[in-house]
Amino acid sequence: MSLPGPLLNLRLSVDYSNRPGVLRHAALQIERSEIIGLMGESGSGKSTLALAILKLLRYRGGSATGEIHFKGRDLMRLSEREMRQVRGREIALVLQSPMSALNPALKIGTQLSEAWRAHGGPPRNGCVSRLLDLLKSVSLPAEESFLRRYPQELSVGQAQRLLITMAILHGPALLVADEPTSALDVITQSEILQLFARLNRELNMAILFISHDLLSTASLCRRIAILHRGEIIEFGKTEQVFRNPVHAYTRRLIEALPKNPFL
Repeated sequence: MSLPGPLLNLRLSVDYSNRPGVLRHAALQIERSEIIGLMGESGSGKSTLALAILKLLRYRGGSATGEIHFKGRDLMRLSEREMRQVRGREIALVLQSPMSALNPALKIGTQLSEAWRAHGGPPRNGCVSRLLDLLKSVSLPAEESFLRRYPQELSVGQAQRLLITMAILHGPALLVADEPTSALDVITQSEILQLFARLNRELNMAILFISHDLLSTASLCRRIAILHRGEIIEFGKTEQVFRNPVHAYTRRLIEALPKNPFL
């Protein structure tokens, strides 16, 4: 039985020791099984918001104030021990640089198995079968020989699919994808966007898709939020934002496109 209300509802301010006001009362709401796009230029605070949701800002020297309500709980009030039960199992993260996120010294199977065990998966006997099923679901070779390969033997697109596999191991309710297509060629970008859309349908998994690419975001997301100088200045249905942008910055973003897909 699902709880009433949105899956995620937050309002956050974030400061770094050398850069105050990176986020200023940024408000965002994500419904269950919804794909939300978060748009903004470099330095606008997109990745900071992703790290804040997972309470990982301290590793970057940042601190947050406000509320992050997820499944009815305020994550800001949880201890680090309690957050470890949330990260990976209930909220997962996919980063923009797959080759940097993977350990080049460890085989693919080892890295997947460690992610499996870290979040309380069953013993290894059930692990391999589950991993092969997941690899097939993201269009990677569902073979034990593939698990014996190293990350440097993969293309960038395969590496990104592998990161997505690691993120969905335990069927999280929310996947935070931070610029997941920025390092990919156009064809692979399209394939990854289609993969996100399919996983959203099949797993009933909400996705926060963070990007600076307006067209990719528009093709995938039901609603989009525009982040500018630490504030979410516009948030609404994708078609509505494209056709009738309210904020001057949003209008400039859309006018920079070769062609508005909703006109």
